[in-house]
Amino acid sequence: MAAPALRRYLLLLAQEHLEFRLPEITSLLSLCGGQFSGEQEIRVNSPFWILNIPSEEMARGLMKRTVCAKSIFELWGHGKSAGELYASLKNYPTDKMLPYLQSDSTYKVHIHTFNKTLTQAQKIKKIDALEFLPFKGKVNLKNPEHVFWILEDYGMNPNDVPEEPIHLYFGRWIADGQRELIESYSVKKRHFIGNTSMDACLSFIMANHGRVKPNDIVYDPFVGTGGLLISSAHFGAYVCGTDIDYNTIHGLGKASRKNQKWRGPDENIRANLRQYGLEKYYLDALVADFSRPIWRKGILFDAIITDPPYGIREAPRRMGSQKETVKSVERSTENHFFVSSSYHLSDIFFDLLKFGAEYLVMGGRLVYWLPIYRPEYTEEIIPRHPCLKLISNCEQLLSSHTSRRLITMEKVKEFKDQDENSYLLDGQYMPYRGHNSFREKYFSGVTKRIAKEEKDNQK
Repeated sequence: MAAPALRRYLLLLAQEHLEFRLPEITSLLSLCGGQFSGEQEIRVNSPFWILNIPSEEMARGLMKRTVCAKSIFELWGHGKSAGELYASLKNYPTDKMLPYLQSDSTYKVHIHTFNKTLTQAQKIKKIDALEFLPFKGKVNLKNPEHVFWILEDYGMNPNDVPEEPIHLYFGRWIADGQRELIESYSVKKRHFIGNTSMDACLSFIMANHGRVKPNDIVYDPFVGTGGLLISSAHFGAYVCGTDIDYNTIHGLGKASRKNQKWRGPDENIRANLRQYGLEKYYLDALVADFSRPIWRKGILFDAIITDPPYGIREAPRRMGSQKETVKSVERSTENHFFVSSSYHLSDIFFDLLKFGAEYLVMGGRLVYWLPIYRPEYTEEIIPRHPCLKLISNCEQLLSSHTSRRLITMEKVKEFKDQDENSYLLDGQYMPYRGHNSFREKYFSGVTKRIAKEEKDNQK
């Protein structure tokens, strides 16, 4: 059977988290049963992408998930000038237009300009110039059956805006993305938060990179206040997590909010899920040390989505031996004692990759953040595992000298016992040891910046 003919769609993207957009769209298209296919070379920073998608249903499925895209349109024409746009529209098959231009239908035309503001008179003039299109229906500005858009691109430089657009598009609106989730799930409104609760937009991006879908089981081994569980649960996955911090798991101790000293009696992960009507997807959260195995052998998880501790606010820790009791004994609000020892970042990431290789389903994804000292960054320091394929690697700046990279990996090979310590082979392990000094490098950069600012202020 022949493959369905691809149709051209125009994607209008948000201008934030630029590096994350292409992996998100690619992941979501594959989740919908398609694959990424651009008609032209994608201009990564541009808000306008032309995509080839097999069906309108798939286009709608994409927009039900994405937080990086604003809207998608069935593309009827485009060009680098008004003349090229009109010629393109005249060549668009009339039979594809007519179902949306019938005399018993209603419509309206919107204009969207990127990097320029038009007057109302200018907009009306541009709409009137489309009178050659065979519109037979009536204009309805409040509740039209069909909405058409003229979209104009005036480039990326706000300091050098051209008189005329560098590219023009015309299409039929299909659907909007899920940008409203960023506000409705904002951490500012969340019941239970911590000092490092993940931004809502990035949480949804991580779930999309992980291709989380209904009835999946998603695990976060450094769960904290459960922010990453919420986005996965929103997409219908069952969620669980572990954390070594007893107080955080049980919602005890000092609060992270300003003007609040202690956490309330109902500040916990379950309450967060309940706040959004997602409690039915919450399996549990356990107090556990990720460096110690607690799970039975056998594949368990469809996705592992996590933000490991970087050691900036405090050094990462794991359970220590009884010999360390005298050196370091910590006591929680509820008189729970445990012995802690340092947990090097390199060990965290290798434990994470080994765990993903062993406990993910085939094709399941591991999505995690890797802190980077930028002057020393090379692709060789990205941890690897023979059972996991690197899918994407996106940077988010933290400062002039540090960043974190969102790493997405997919399980492509069954885990065997000989794979357990595979990272020790052929000298691979040594380049990653640099992650262990991230905390020192982070604060050395902060100290240097403060010293420079003080010196500049004295001039």
